[in-house]
Amino acid sequence: MPEVFRSVADEALGFAERIPEAPAAIESGRVTSYAELVSEAQALAAALAGLGVRPGDVVSFQLPNWREALAINVACSLLGCTVNPIVPIYRGAELEFILADARSRVAFVPQRFRDFDYAEMLEGMRPRLPSLAHVVAVRSGSTQSYDALVASGRGKATPHARPDAGALKMLMYTSGTTGRAKAVRHSHATLGHAVRRSAEAWGITPGTAVLAASPITHVASFCHGVEMPFVLGSHSVLMERWDAAKAVRQIDTHGVRFMGGATPFLQELIGAAQAAGSSLPSLRIFSCGGAAVPPDLIRRAQAAFPHLRASRSYGMTEAPWITRGFHGEGEIELAATTDGRVFDYDVRIADDAGHALPDGAEGEITVRGPALFLGYADAAQTAEAFDAQGYFHTGDLGVAAGEALTVTGRKKDLIIRGGENLSPKEIEDVLHTHPAVREAAVVSMPHARLGEGVCAYVIAEGTPPTLAALLEHCVAAGLAKQKAPERLEIVADLPRTASGKVRKDLLRKEIAAKIAAEGK
Repeated sequence: MPEVFRSVADEALGFAERIPEAPAAIESGRVTSYAELVSEAQALAAALAGLGVRPGDVVSFQLPNWREALAINVACSLLGCTVNPIVPIYRGAELEFILADARSRVAFVPQRFRDFDYAEMLEGMRPRLPSLAHVVAVRSGSTQSYDALVASGRGKATPHARPDAGALKMLMYTSGTTGRAKAVRHSHATLGHAVRRSAEAWGITPGTAVLAASPITHVASFCHGVEMPFVLGSHSVLMERWDAAKAVRQIDTHGVRFMGGATPFLQELIGAAQAAGSSLPSLRIFSCGGAAVPPDLIRRAQAAFPHLRASRSYGMTEAPWITRGFHGEGEIELAATTDGRVFDYDVRIADDAGHALPDGAEGEITVRGPALFLGYADAAQTAEAFDAQGYFHTGDLGVAAGEALTVTGRKKDLIIRGGENLSPKEIEDVLHTHPAVREAAVVSMPHARLGEGVCAYVIAEGTPPTLAALLEHCVAAGLAKQKAPERLEIVADLPRTASGKVRKDLLRKEIAAKIAAEGK
């Protein structure tokens, strides 16, 4: 008999009944039980239904790692809505595009976070967003606040939708090489499969404490920090912002067993733990990905923490956790030098014509499997990304050897800065609006802490612009500060192909060589 599909709402209600006092989330020392969180989600769902929110509507949230995100996710499941997590660093240009493209009905944002007024930003763009009926400020004293909305739903009938496993569960936007972010569509089934199989691979069991240090608006942290408590019965230890010393205290205090994060997280965790005199005895798995991971970093982590298995993993919003590392005895070198063991995906290395290549040959990584996304919201983007056999073309280059997959480069030009995907074209489009820029080419450059940084090659129009002037211009145009160039190279011309296309591969090599020479 086929397994009966159970949504996150179904699972949450079951946990609230069976283990009501068990922790679902811990944030800044505050423990929220399953009973509390589910009751809050039910009230929120009732209130949203009263506002006219219906199954299939898109509900966006642009929040840090706050416990309210878990309640919003369960409420959306109860309503049969599509949840749309948005990274908090996005500002006017990016946020307005996403809300318009997703046709969001409701948006939850902080009143203020890191000295920025999100509610004011949203109110400024609402006249241009006809689908956006409600903006709700979280952790605010206003009448349009999250707390007031929850209070209004207490005691009212709670909706409980029964979506199909294949119904749309989440829209998450990821930067692409064409400039604008792409809307990645995941179903209840694809996300649920990713959560359950990663728990199996990493030994996460009911009651396990999972540190959610990466933004929960990224697919990996969303799955582990927001979904997993209601799928598996683990509990999330939420960090509002990354602080390595605080992370050490959280891990030791709450007995955290699993965490994941980009390269800087592991680098800084090692130093902070050593400074605190802790070997992090509870921590068993650190899944490191999202940016280039130096092999020696994995070796250093294994040496520093005798109980830990740190390893590289590989995936993306479209295909969460194509690999899940190597964690067995005697596999430290595989963990350090490859991007992990392929787990639950059919991976094919393909040549430029789409033909499969043998083990050891470099080609494009193409994948298919039950956790793979449904496709993009744009049908043309979906058609371009999949081949006739149903393989998704990642745009990344790699080599397969047995169970191991090693990523060797990218066909696409994305910059992965500290785990954030940045689109060079989006940045170039803004730079080209500066009067002192005739032409710009944005490429990744090596960055000691973040893996990759943003370098702009510029052909000037008249007096060359300064780096500070370009930074100010990008921020004024609505780009997140993290997307602005960190280095500027003024050049007379750019290397090009015979057809005139800029050779960004040569620019990346050039800036890498310059930075290496400067470091000598």
